[in-house]
Amino acid sequence: MAEGLKKLKLSPFSTSEIHPEGWLLNQLKIQATGLSGNLDKFWPDIRDSKWIGGTAEGWERVPYWLDGFIPLAWLLDDEDMKARATKYIDSIISQQEEDGWLCPVEKEHRNTYDMWALLLILKVLVVYQDASGDERIETVVYKALKAFDLHIDGNTLFNWGSSRWFEGLIPIFWLYERTEEPWLLNLASKLHTQGFDWQALFKHWPYKRPDVKGRWSFMSHVVNNAMMLKSGGLLWRMTGKEEDLNSADSMLRLLDEYHGMVTGVFTGDECLNGTSPVQGTELCSVAELMYSLEILLSISGKSYWADRLEKVTFNALPATFSPDMWTHQYDQQVNQVQCSYQENPVFSTNGGHSHTFGLEPNFGCCTANLSQPWPKFALSTMFRTDNGIAAAAYAPCSLKTEIQSSKVQITMNTNYPFRDKIEFRIITDRMVEFTINLRIPEWTKEPLLQIGEERIMPKPGDFYELKYLWSGDTKFTLTLPMPVEIISRPENLYAVQRGPLIYSLPVGEKWVQINKEMPVHEFPHCDYEIYPTTPWNYGLCVEKEKPEEYIHFEEQPIGEVPFSPEGAPIIATVKGRQIEWPLLNGSAAPVPLALKTSGEIEELKLIPYGCTNLRLTEIPII
Repeated sequence: MAEGLKKLKLSPFSTSEIHPEGWLLNQLKIQATGLSGNLDKFWPDIRDSKWIGGTAEGWERVPYWLDGFIPLAWLLDDEDMKARATKYIDSIISQQEEDGWLCPVEKEHRNTYDMWALLLILKVLVVYQDASGDERIETVVYKALKAFDLHIDGNTLFNWGSSRWFEGLIPIFWLYERTEEPWLLNLASKLHTQGFDWQALFKHWPYKRPDVKGRWSFMSHVVNNAMMLKSGGLLWRMTGKEEDLNSADSMLRLLDEYHGMVTGVFTGDECLNGTSPVQGTELCSVAELMYSLEILLSISGKSYWADRLEKVTFNALPATFSPDMWTHQYDQQVNQVQCSYQENPVFSTNGGHSHTFGLEPNFGCCTANLSQPWPKFALSTMFRTDNGIAAAAYAPCSLKTEIQSSKVQITMNTNYPFRDKIEFRIITDRMVEFTINLRIPEWTKEPLLQIGEERIMPKPGDFYELKYLWSGDTKFTLTLPMPVEIISRPENLYAVQRGPLIYSLPVGEKWVQINKEMPVHEFPHCDYEIYPTTPWNYGLCVEKEKPEEYIHFEEQPIGEVPFSPEGAPIIATVKGRQIEWPLLNGSAAPVPLALKTSGEIEELKLIPYGCTNLRLTEIPII
């Protein structure tokens, strides 16, 4: 590690070392056969982009798509997808100019080109090199950063480039670790100085309430806020200041308090918008919040970032797609009982199509960026540490690597988060001592680690260090009991949580195709409204202090599409009763202060939030 940068606590493995398995592998295959794996075949913004010599958008959309498509291709070891990704990278490299300029814009227009696109494509090139080992990439990134260094002398960062300056630290630090050339840290300092000061904003934060409808700001933009959480952590690698390292903790506390959702994300449609369960959360913000959490986890080694990562991944992420991942929303709602076009939508800045499912509802950035979160989550399951390996986020996968010159294979055989057991298998080609750092989530009660005859009860809320002399083939089991909780939410509403999963009342669905006349919106990448076919207006008959006496869980088989209403791997049964609770502009109205029941007590079935398309999640107790 270069002397000028603080070392990562958890170092990522490559796509050649991590291998998704089980339901996680199926999820990546669904993504590859859906929008993500096919955009370059039909969507003009990717197929005909200026990045590859075409005439369509030449800014963020191709880089966004490649940022997820590349690790997806290599994780699946799909030769066709690899070749298609390489075709794009080859074309981008071939267009690099003699002075190092990389972005597809005429020389006379460089001073008005928002440099966010360069920061993003450089990050993509790093992802590609880490996956492919392409030896050209270091030189391309070197030349591009040299050109960028000169460019910002007379053209300071503005708009998106200024708001997202810290993304440039990722390729800068990557290159510095290879060359140790001091000018790169000088460039990082310039970026920090020219970029927006997020830490200063949060010291006297003006966004505790949503802005008036229609008012838009870079400072309250939900995607910018999701991205900026990692800015202090990245900066700490250069400054060593604890204030930088810990900045995300206090920022996230404020975002949670004033705009947080029970799913681990915060509202933003397009800007931060309070705690109502019908305010939207943009797909891009889900993707970028996950990436920020992954970076913070890697930099700090703090287990609670992985707790949060799992909550977002297993709830908010799958819920914003149709189960086949051929359509997606721009904005998802926690209480989403209808998805139809509205002339006067509940959203503050986004349009009336924002929560319909389709190819590019409202705006195409999410269509490009939807490829990133699942592959990068798969790469965040295990990390290298100073003393061995960290099992950070739990999902079925395996790792093949070397530790102290010994070939090591680690397998996590699990149906977590739908089950509470993770079975580990460690195979080594010779006797070797190292530590497996096991994340013990803060929410678990009486976790149990069983290895041989030994039974260990590690403390929740941290990593447990299992130091062992591994030899041959060793197995052990980690059980993470998942207590059910009733989470209090604003507006006298409540949500059911068990382990990392939030539970929702699924609402029957009628999908109606719309926008049939629009080019490239034909099946299967077409647009839909969804209308409810079953009642949604319920209250729960429970005592919130004793949820385990009122809510009972039943495991179901885990099929090929677990994140779907029909394929939900676990069902919660609870009593409930219909109440008088109307629709307002296609969304659930604020819950009436005086709850009036309108039916008999019924047995309701709740399923994981990420398995739903229409749902009621934050529910009154009657």
